[in-house]
Order: sequence, then structure tokens, then C-alpha cells
Amino acid sequence: MSKSTLLQRQTLTLLLMTISVSACATGVSGEASCSTGAYSNGKHSVVLYDATRDTGPRQTGYTFVDGRRGILGNATSELDCVSGSLIAGSAPPHKRIPLEERDVSFKSHGLALAGRLITPVREDGAIRPLAVFVHGSESTATVGRSRYPYLLAAQGVSVFVYDKRGTGQSEGSYTQDFQLLADDASAAFRTARKMAGASHDRIGFFGGSQGGWVAPLAATQTPADFLVVGFGLVLSPAEEDAEQVFDEMRRAGYGPADLAKARDITDATGEIVASHFANGIETLQTLKAKYHDEPWLGQIEGEFTGDVLNAPEEDLRAGHAGEFEDDNVAWRYDAMAVLQSLSIPQLWVLADSDRAAPGRLTQERLAELQQQGMPIITALFPNTDHGMVEFDIAADGSRRYTRFADGYFRLIADNMKGTVTPPYGKATLVAQAKE
Repeated sequence: MSKSTLLQRQTLTLLLMTISVSACATGVSGEASCSTGAYSNGKHSVVLYDATRDTGPRQTGYTFVDGRRGILGNATSELDCVSGSLIAGSAPPHKRIPLEERDVSFKSHGLALAGRLITPVREDGAIRPLAVFVHGSESTATVGRSRYPYLLAAQGVSVFVYDKRGTGQSEGSYTQDFQLLADDASAAFRTARKMAGASHDRIGFFGGSQGGWVAPLAATQTPADFLVVGFGLVLSPAEEDAEQVFDEMRRAGYGPADLAKARDITDATGEIVASHFANGIETLQTLKAKYHDEPWLGQIEGEFTGDVLNAPEEDLRAGHAGEFEDDNVAWRYDAMAVLQSLSIPQLWVLADSDRAAPGRLTQERLAELQQQGMPIITALFPNTDHGMVEFDIAADGSRRYTRFADGYFRLIADNMKGTVTPPYGKATLVAQAKE
């Protein structure tokens, strides 16, 4: 993938908190300060995280379960920290939600991976669902750095989160090899189930973005009870590139005839990438000459097509194309075949204006699976981009991102608990076809 696209797809916010990962260390959060974790005032729940960037000042970010977000203490913040409680105007203070957090080191393919089980403390002893959190394409640590586990825990869902190989406290090298990542997720599943014991009645996977390829594959390897995917695709990565190109062209005003010509180009660039630059180079050079005068030829980017198009032929024959990086991606991955092998309930949450992962073809394929009787629910949130983030349109046509879609975090938690009760904000929900 190109470096620019990889950065665009790293939707899980970097939370740079200091953590200590040791085998089976146990503790209950409850610091006096407003540190990372989940808070509630009985009506609204919010989580805090360290939003510091590598080159910026130290900042604490917050995200409400209803999707509002911001930076604690700045001029526009809705929250202030007072004596360990979060204060939002005249509303009752948000008190820390007690969570049990147990760190663990577990093995996958001989590597030690760092994980953490986060469990809401319940005095009534009620059983609860457990979700194994499968990360996206980010190359940064996940344990202690993702808002998702705390947002789910704030709603009564236990979460097992782990650093993918080559990141954070985990051993190994970073990769985008779906099968290898699915093996790691499967090992995380087995570890989480053993740690949780009989206190959980349902255990499944949540995968966001690239995790939408990895989590379903892991579900085929484990006795998972459910699968939730956020802003993922039922496409191969090569098809994703083509869909990005077509989405760009539609937004630029090009019609079906031009899109048909562009498909010739994406077929060629897809073959080059999928064959690791062994095939398709001659075909691409012929097509570039054929479509030389087409205005769209110099405008399209996609996941990798722009890099391949702009690379000199000698670079392509040497296996290089601008900023494109392979990282062992399964470019011809058969997402439909994987989903068709699953019988467990699935929830797919999609952003209707997703530029990083355009969802038109994914929606069609999910509808086809629903028609086949598969227990799939789809939820489409309007005016949202990758990560389920809403946006405003600036005068120059650019997007100004605002908040997460209201109902998104509540929907994924309710689905894990088996209690989906619409409405969820402005989302349109569609279940499997009735016989």
C-alpha cells in the first residue's frame, strides 16, 4: 500500500499512555486523577485517552459513547477534570467506571504478543459478552492506545485487546499478511476465552478497516459466537483499489464510458501488484499509450494505481512503484468465500461516503449474502467517512471532520450483547431476507 493511503487508513487514534505489560498482572483502575479509562454520570459515558502526537504538546482526548469527541481542557472542550471526576457544564459529574484490567503475554507462531483483558466490574455477577479486538492497518501499538476497548467496556462488554506483531510490546515484524494476522487473532481468542472463564456467555470478534478482512478469517478458525466489522470491505485489496479509482472518477463527474476505460487500467495495475511486478507491465504500457489523451488518466490515484501509473517502466521491472509498499498483502483475497463459510451472526457497519474504502460493491455483496439467508445485519450511516466519522464540506470542497456518528458505538456494543434495538442515530439497518 502507498504510505499516504496507509496513513489515511490508520483510523484508530494513537493513545500514548505508559503501560507495563507482564504475564497475568491484575489490577482495578481507580486513580484520583482523570487518567485513561471510562467514565459515566448515569446518562452519558465518555472515555479518556492520551491524544499526544509525536511532535505536538501533550493532550488528553475524549470520546463520548454518543460520538462527541475533543481535547480535554482546550477552549472548545465540553469537559473539565475536577478531583478525579469529569465535569460537563451543569450535568452531574462523570465518575470513573471500575474496570478490571489484566495484562498477559501469549504465543502465536513462536512469538510473544502482548494482550490485555478489560472487564467491567459488576457487583451482581452478571455474565457478559467478550469481544476480541482486531486492529486495522496501523503500525502502532494497540494495548492502551485505542478508544474502542474502553467505549465497549463502558457499555458492559469485556474486551481483549493486543498489540499486533511488530508493534508495541509484541515481538516480530509488522506485516499485512491476512492469514498470519488471523492466526494471531485466533491465538488471542483462545487466550481471552481461557482468561475469561465462565463469566462470559458470548465471545466473538470486532474488526475495523483492515480488521474487516482479518477478523472473518480468524472466525473461521475459532468457535466464535459473533462477528462485528466496522468500515470494512467484502472485496479483495486489488478490488478495493479499483473501487477507489471509480469513486474518485464519479466524484469528478466522469460517467460509465470513462469508468469502463479506467477498469482496463485498474485490471492491469492490479495484475502487476498481485503478481509482485512479474506480470502486466507490457499491458499497462500499451493502455497508457491508448488512453494518453484521456484527462482522467493523470488524475486517478486509488490505493496503488496512481503510484503504478506514475512509475517509470524501469522501476516497475525492478519491482518498485513510488511510495507503494506490499507488506505481504493478499491482493486477491476472496472475502466472499470466507464469509460464505461462516454461519455465525454478523454485523457490518458501513460509512456511506467512505473514500478510503468505498462501499458500493460491499453493500451489493452483503445484500447477496443476506438473500442467501445468512444471519447478517448491515448498518449504513449517512454523511460519514472511514472510521464512521461525520464531516462538513468546506467552500473548497474539502471535508472537515467533526465527530463519530451518533449510534455507532452503541450499535456495536448492543449487537455483541445480542440486543439490537433501533434506532441508532441516522443509520439504516437491514437484516437477512425473510423466507
